[in-house]
Amino acid sequence: MAWFRKEKKARQPRRERLEIPADAWEKCEACAHTDLREKFVRNLNVCPSCDYHRRIRASDYVALLLDDGSWEELDLDLKSADPLEFPDYPQRLNRAIAKVGEGDAVMTVEGTLGAMPINAAVMDFAFMGGSMGSVVGEKIARLGQRSVERKHPLIIVSASGGARMQEGALSLMQMAKTSAVLAQLAERGVPYVSILTNPTTGGVSASYAMLGDAILAEPGAVVGFAGPRVIKQTIGQDLPQGFQTAEFLLDHGMLDAVVHRKQLKRTVEQLLRHMSGQPASTGWTSP
Repeated sequence: MAWFRKEKKARQPRRERLEIPADAWEKCEACAHTDLREKFVRNLNVCPSCDYHRRIRASDYVALLLDDGSWEELDLDLKSADPLEFPDYPQRLNRAIAKVGEGDAVMTVEGTLGAMPINAAVMDFAFMGGSMGSVVGEKIARLGQRSVERKHPLIIVSASGGARMQEGALSLMQMAKTSAVLAQLAERGVPYVSILTNPTTGGVSASYAMLGDAILAEPGAVVGFAGPRVIKQTIGQDLPQGFQTAEFLLDHGMLDAVVHRKQLKRTVEQLLRHMSGQPASTGWTSP
């Protein structure tokens, strides 16, 4: 009889199973530490386990260095052309724009840092490896000229694999072009702070990246002109371990300081106030 049988019902779980999306996790490229992306973001994309400074986008550096809501992007109308008709170059540019957004491998802005008016150029490695083409050189040259005319301090954050090969000698010419504008800054006593991030190599390291009145670098950043294998084949000698790291260059007098990302804004503000003869700020708080 039915009332003598106990009907079996599927047991319901006491707790609902929460599904965490796969893109919520990030893994450190240096130590393979895996953690929630939100935790990396809160830590300024510095690994909470090994302190490795991961690459961040140009807009993130702008938000890190400049006062909230104070900055405006400049020269958005400049676009890369294909003067040498290099094979597949327009297609590569379109792919980079689709991936990164409009613009090029550098973002130039005017704004304030600790209420001081400044101009800043931040390179974006995500756009064709931060390669320096004609647009990058033109945007930095225009920004430098703006600093000359208004006597506003200049900050350049470098992250680049070097000159853009698809533009040939036109790309190499940007080294002299930008360096000439920075010479005008030096003549007029307008402060220029260069910040080197991972990596800063090639024609960028051989020009404006190493011409700062103060040269800072993030911990562990790779800085150099050519790769270790090329240098070894050229000079025919073994090279010191880690000779292209920021810490090695600091020990050998090529840099002024290696600064943690959390201390970058405060350090740059103190340097600019000192070089501009302005009193130290008392209202700054650590991020």
